[in-house]
Amino acid sequence: MFEGKKILLGITGSIAAYKSAFLVRQLVKAGADVRVIMTPAATDFISKLTLSTLSKNKVHVDLFDEDSWVNHVLLGRWADVMLIAPLSCNTLAKMAHGQCDNLLLAVYLSATCPVVLAPAMDEDMWHHPSTKENIKKLISFENKIIPVDTGELASGLIGDGRMAEPDKIIRFIDDNFFTHKSLSGKKAFVSAGPTYEPLDPVRFIGNHSSGKMGVAIAEELYGRGAEVTLIMGPSSINLPANGIKSIRVNTADEMYNACTKEFDRSDIGVMAAAVADYTPVEVAANKIKKTNKELVIELKRTKDILKSLGEKKSAEQVLVGFALETNNERDNALGKLKSKNVDMVVMNSLNEAGAGFGTDTNKISIFDKSGKEFEFELMSKKEVAKNIVDTLIQLYYA
Repeated sequence: MFEGKKILLGITGSIAAYKSAFLVRQLVKAGADVRVIMTPAATDFISKLTLSTLSKNKVHVDLFDEDSWVNHVLLGRWADVMLIAPLSCNTLAKMAHGQCDNLLLAVYLSATCPVVLAPAMDEDMWHHPSTKENIKKLISFENKIIPVDTGELASGLIGDGRMAEPDKIIRFIDDNFFTHKSLSGKKAFVSAGPTYEPLDPVRFIGNHSSGKMGVAIAEELYGRGAEVTLIMGPSSINLPANGIKSIRVNTADEMYNACTKEFDRSDIGVMAAAVADYTPVEVAANKIKKTNKELVIELKRTKDILKSLGEKKSAEQVLVGFALETNNERDNALGKLKSKNVDMVVMNSLNEAGAGFGTDTNKISIFDKSGKEFEFELMSKKEVAKNIVDTLIQLYYA
């Protein structure tokens, strides 16, 4: 992802500095050459030794290092991206007003590369009018701001101001600077999660799908420049907070209506949702009470969304289906490829450890219209999403 890229990481005095260790490790693991600059206050929260060990480079704090001078101009010109994470309220204010009383600020003012900022502070500080004005100034200087997260803060309060997590920061940098926007101008929709088919006001028929795979695909498509709509069944996971449009549905029928509407105006459709094949013929108006008799529930077939979209698909549209299998995996996936008239089928098996519902990893094979197979190892669902979108672009948009 970051192979050969040069990242200059600035760390300021914030409790969130502990996350910088994870950030450095992930950047290096992704192939980046990372160099670190710290403010003197930052060294109270995390050690130079930790960061130099993880980055494999010397960490700079002072403009004058022993008997030598740290060339802040060259550091500012060396990087492909300068990232300051965490950015404290104090350093944010200094940057907004052009102050230069430490090495980090000197490098920032000398930087010719893009600058990305990940603020971290308490909620009241984040919402203070002076902070808002300083953020506006930094944006006007063409710095990019990574939105803060909401959660538990150092003060013990719950609110806005948490520094974004390292994986979100890395995704932001990749999306904004290193990922080729191959799908710019394209419209896509992704279905994700389960459907719940009600038996009565309390109970339903459902499955274990979390929606993680679909969300990862939606984020990857968005990162490649597509305008993305995510159609999400009932799930507890957080929906993307960026420019992805989200539609919430519950039942297979609601999923059908939403997908049909979105596909009519989309170039790409990815059906990653685990839609129920059957739904009750009748839904009880009141809670079904337990009795001494056996309970028989009559089910009827739900609409086959993928087949319906395949029948109406134009030559310019690309439709991707999923096949979660427990037996005869390859034959069943290839059968779906033809019977549903889709362009790609993503197959995964519940027999594979670490794959399937609820996990953070997956192992897939992709089949194109000709039946050609693209096989991948077990990896995180974010990496799986990247492979799916890479294959889609390779086959239809290269």
